[in-house]
Amino acid sequence: MKLSGNAFFQRLLERTVDKSQSLMGIGSGTDVESSGEKVVIGMLQKIYNPPYCIFDVGANTGQFLKLILENLVTEDFYIRCFEPGGETFRRLVENCEPDRRIILNNTGLGKEKGETVLYYDAPGSGLASLTKRRLSHFNIPFNQSETVKIDTVDNYCKNNDIERIHLLKIDVEGHELDVLSGAAKMIGNKSIDMISFEFGGCNIDTRSFFQDFYYFFNGFHMNMFRITPSGYLYPINSYKEIFEQFRTTNFLAIQEKL
Repeated sequence: MKLSGNAFFQRLLERTVDKSQSLMGIGSGTDVESSGEKVVIGMLQKIYNPPYCIFDVGANTGQFLKLILENLVTEDFYIRCFEPGGETFRRLVENCEPDRRIILNNTGLGKEKGETVLYYDAPGSGLASLTKRRLSHFNIPFNQSETVKIDTVDNYCKNNDIERIHLLKIDVEGHELDVLSGAAKMIGNKSIDMISFEFGGCNIDTRSFFQDFYYFFNGFHMNMFRITPSGYLYPINSYKEIFEQFRTTNFLAIQEKL
């Protein structure tokens, strides 16, 4: 114990923990290319048959869309992308080749339909959130904003005659629970097969916890997994306080019957 009682050893322990957690998927979920998220597409094709209906909520400039297009072996699918920010949506459109399978929506999804304020540090930022985040400790000023439109998954599906979503991907900078709340009817009807989402530093600002996600999915009898960079899906069979790691981590929830 005395050996650890100095700054050098504490920094060494910190680096060891950081590396270990990264291999576990904790803190390695920012980049779709290296986060292991590709396994979600593999699971989709392994469990379900096309045609696929995919929702990319928080599409940003098309990073996850690109992953779908490069790894989905069938052409029999539709992917609906949702991005509320004006400049970010413009870049998303710019990055997309004309494709009837891709439907772009300049709106966000949340717990209720309406308008709200989107905050960010710069136009087109990947950090944009419906909460004015406090990021001065990273020297990031969150001092810009715009009014954006918000819909819900349930309402959008009703208005567009969508009966099933095979994969709902959510990356909305701390407001993932709002999207899930707005999809409660579809989830309750078992009309959404798989849900992937991020959990991390944004949840500090929105004061939401992993425990909230655990009980949400447990209430709908969905199995949860942490996505690791290797593509291994680590099962979350019960809640533990150690899971409250506020570093960008990706998770997958799948209908329990499967």
